[in-house]
Amino acid sequence: MSIDQTDTVDFVTIEKDSGNVLLTISDHLDWEAAEGAHLLLVQGKLNAYLRFIESGELQRKCPESVGRDVVINLVGKFPLSDKAATFLKKAEAAVANAGFKLRFTLQKPS
Repeated sequence: MSIDQTDTVDFVTIEKDSGNVLLTISDHLDWEAAEGAHLLLVQGKLNAYLRFIESGELQRKCPESVGRDVVINLVGKFPLSDKAATFLKKAEAAVANAGFKLRFTLQKPS
């Protein structure tokens, strides 16, 4: 699963250190090619994740998520572009207003 499958949740895990529920988005795309289209994919994926959480589907599919903080974790293969960083700042505020957290993690090279 990946960023271009906007109707699916890629991964749901419980973070060991914090106990937070991590809903991970796997983003393998480079920001330099088709940045606008890439931003639309991220936006679509974030909207799908918010629907997944707010509809109660997260709790139905992952009962151990009940009572835990939820973090949408965008894991990118490439560093954010300036536009992507600006977009994520705004998205972070919108996600926080919904009661959740959003973070970006740069994937470590293997």
